[in-house]
Amino acid sequence: MKDLISMNPNPVVQYLNKQASEFTKQDLIRYIQDNDIEMVNFKYSAWDGRLKTMNFIIGSIDHLDNILTAGERVDGSSLFPFIEAGSSDLYVIPRYKTAFVDPFSEIPTLNILCSYYDRNGQPFEGAPENILKKAHKSLNNSTGFEFEAMGELEYYIISRDEGLFKADDQRGYHESSPFSKWGDFRVEAMKLIAESGGMIKYGHSEVGNFTKGDLVYEQNEIEFLPTSVEDAADQLVKAKWIVRTLALQYGVTVTFAPKITVGKAGSGLHIHTRIMKNGKSQMIEKGVLSDIAKRAIAGYIKLAPSLTAFGNMTPTSFFRLVPHQEAPTNICWGDRNRSVLVRVPLGWATPMNMINDVNPQEKGDKIDFSDKQTVEFRSPDGSADIYLLLAGLTIAARTGLQMEDALSIAEKTYVDINIFEEEHKDRLEQLDHLPASCVEAAKMLKEQMDYYTKDNVFPKKLLETLARRLENFDDDGLIGKIQGDDDKVMELVQRHFNCG
Repeated sequence: MKDLISMNPNPVVQYLNKQASEFTKQDLIRYIQDNDIEMVNFKYSAWDGRLKTMNFIIGSIDHLDNILTAGERVDGSSLFPFIEAGSSDLYVIPRYKTAFVDPFSEIPTLNILCSYYDRNGQPFEGAPENILKKAHKSLNNSTGFEFEAMGELEYYIISRDEGLFKADDQRGYHESSPFSKWGDFRVEAMKLIAESGGMIKYGHSEVGNFTKGDLVYEQNEIEFLPTSVEDAADQLVKAKWIVRTLALQYGVTVTFAPKITVGKAGSGLHIHTRIMKNGKSQMIEKGVLSDIAKRAIAGYIKLAPSLTAFGNMTPTSFFRLVPHQEAPTNICWGDRNRSVLVRVPLGWATPMNMINDVNPQEKGDKIDFSDKQTVEFRSPDGSADIYLLLAGLTIAARTGLQMEDALSIAEKTYVDINIFEEEHKDRLEQLDHLPASCVEAAKMLKEQMDYYTKDNVFPKKLLETLARRLENFDDDGLIGKIQGDDDKVMELVQRHFNCG
């Protein structure tokens, strides 16, 4: 435990010499006093998926103790459209484990993520963070398993073209400087995210790299480590806030939008998941994917049509979900294939010792790294409501683990071929398709609503409000109507440029 704390980049963890999950109110008060913190910010996610902020200048110990104990009131009707203005007050209550030093404020500030509570002192049933918590509890109570997740956060940086060391068009994958221009930005963002409590796996430049007019568009990705599904959501919303705020300081534009121009790679928000029990992965059994993992995959397949309602929330989402773009269109799964909806990435399924082969001076037995194995859900993008998306995936995993025909569904929807090749046309026609518009996603959400309302996880009123929001885009058949009109496509892109 000491080694874990000594290398933890979060300065609050370092100072208090304990893991964030153990933070108490008195710990935070001590940190604030000893480090001359002058302000506390409450941050909480609302209907648009972005973090909102309430600032507190600390006036006294009593004042600080009060806000850390009682929280504060907010107008829920301004944050969630399904709350009536006549009874809209909510409380925001700080979750101590999420505390981190604000890396951007000139005034020394501690930020804390909050949960919503209603007037009766109960968790607000429509709060996305609470829905995720209920989803995980439902899965655990009904199956005995825990659910872990991590995201791949893709984004574009847009800057002026200096004409130097241009990367090849759509060939930016893992490029280094000087052909990759914004590696320093990515590294600084990673450092700040880690200091805020984010568990980062790695970062790199992505495929998307092109010049348009006098602007350069460079795609990057930051990928996280698996953690509890609730913490996975928290670190993603923190990360998006940090990347955007850092871009403002650099004077460049950042977007997580699923599509930003015609004919170029879009940005996804791929989610890796794994089933756990008592801290041990259940994904591999005897060197192959376990039946438990296949059951979870079957759940993703079953609810895939409605999961787009949480993970693909703008019309431009469906300009990314087209064939031959390393984005899924068909509801199927496979190993390592980037055109499937659910991908089983290359894993360390059997014990091995490649490091010994590369470094003969190293000695030791073969090591079992099978706990690294995850399953990747590839349709979501940056327009997603992260808490609702992860809650939906948790419900899908629960559904798969409980379905009697789960293994049969998994077998029928497995593909080990390139389904877009002409010789496999018959197999392609056997597969169901993802929705092709927000309107279709809303329709599927209403059809599959009972899966989400089971165990009172998702409030029906929230799902109905979300369905109406998607229907209001009126985008049924839109791709076919404007696909060849670059001006209309770009008008749509600009309208949803800052989604999520």
